[in-house]
Amino acid sequence: MRVGVLGGGQLGRMLALAGYPLGIEFRFFDPNAGAPVGQIGQLIAADYGDHAALERFLEGVDVVTYEFESIPVSTVRFVAERMKVFPPVKALATAQDRLLEKQLFDDLNIPTPPFAAVDQIQDLQRAAARIGLPVVLKTRRMGYDGKGQAVIRDAASLDAAWQQLAGSPLLVEKYVEFQHELSVIGVRDTTGREVFYPPIENVHREGILRKSTAPAPSVTPELATLAIEYCRRLMDRLAYVGVLALELFSVDGELFANEMAPRVHNSGHWTIEGAETSQFENHLRAVLSLPLGVTTQRGNSVMFNIIGHIPPVERIMAVEGAHLHLYGKAPTEKRKVGHVTLVAQTSAGLERGSIELGLALGLGSNDA
Repeated sequence: MRVGVLGGGQLGRMLALAGYPLGIEFRFFDPNAGAPVGQIGQLIAADYGDHAALERFLEGVDVVTYEFESIPVSTVRFVAERMKVFPPVKALATAQDRLLEKQLFDDLNIPTPPFAAVDQIQDLQRAAARIGLPVVLKTRRMGYDGKGQAVIRDAASLDAAWQQLAGSPLLVEKYVEFQHELSVIGVRDTTGREVFYPPIENVHREGILRKSTAPAPSVTPELATLAIEYCRRLMDRLAYVGVLALELFSVDGELFANEMAPRVHNSGHWTIEGAETSQFENHLRAVLSLPLGVTTQRGNSVMFNIIGHIPPVERIMAVEGAHLHLYGKAPTEKRKVGHVTLVAQTSAGLERGSIELGLALGLGSNDA
């Protein structure tokens, strides 16, 4: 079996590392000739609009998937006309447009902060008055890791936010004072069978995920069941195949959907060591019509992203239960260059190990 992967970043790299023990072969397509997957697999480096290169990419491939959601939909449609592509194109097109995404949440009775489309400054002014300040103005497309958005806390800031982001289709939504950021990861196969990982509690700073804890310590069994139900509704409506992540805000015992990601997800990296079957292996099982693996946890897990620099490896490896993953990427400011996961059998052990890891990673108290 050979899987074609659109995109060549660390998520594609981890897909391959999960698939090689199963005898799966991989071919990657990415515009960057230096993409991390080139160190471990066959990489075709060409523009996403290069149809001749895409045809070469598809030769001898059994199924195609993608490892991030900013790939042009036109590219995925071109591939889908010639080959099975999972997750489905509709899921990708919806996730790429925040307005379509919010409308889908509404249609499925998944609560979301109040929102409105913004095409001109008057739309922003009216929506801000109706929704109530503070609000967040976002580009409908291409926002990632905190990019493409501005928080508006008072009416005097409306014009500045509009000037910052005008020129792209925009969305404004209510700024949510949440207690916790959560995510839930589900997997659905070609027959409609579904499995889920427990909700995860996430900590972001400057729009970038810093830390994920599984299971989420703040989540009651009732909220966990509700989060999984929301993810299930999305997968069923989209006739989904593969891993889907749903990001949520926890507010006074209620859940509000923020966004979905139609791919393996940063907040699920802990599953490599912390679950019986990782999200990466289960994604491959789903798209290849293989039986899904159980998602039982092996303990309590915490995952830290390594951002902008590579700390002393020996210090990380000296922490009992720590598992280091480096992505083969040159460190630059705010770039994710690796992650480290700690698995412990008790909450106390997880807390103790998290403190040790925070020191080894050089993190401040807000991140550790």
